[in-house]
Amino acid sequence: MALPHASSGQVVRIGREAGESLSQFSSIALAKTEQLELIRMTVPAGRAVPEHAVKGQITLQCLEGEVAFDAHGRTAILRGGEMLYLQGGAPHALRANTDALLLLTIVLQD
Repeated sequence: MALPHASSGQVVRIGREAGESLSQFSSIALAKTEQLELIRMTVPAGRAVPEHAVKGQITLQCLEGEVAFDAHGRTAILRGGEMLYLQGGAPHALRANTDALLLLTIVLQD
């Protein structure tokens, strides 16, 4: 599913489209400015995103499914309708316990 970057004031659908499967990994940048990046991710059950760090602060919103998010030496389980905040530079990883649809927000830094 290819989505162009959103322009100011444009409505962008982030929920699942009718018939859309979450069983394939995808990561689509919805919008990006000098200060902010919004990414829609689908992560199939069993798929992991290895540990990494991002300079900017992030929020991760679970729109559907369930993911295990590892940071600060502990694991948080995120389910549909839940989100978490992570400070910039904190190493983290995630794995999908079920097919998941996520919205990642990154506050970019200079």
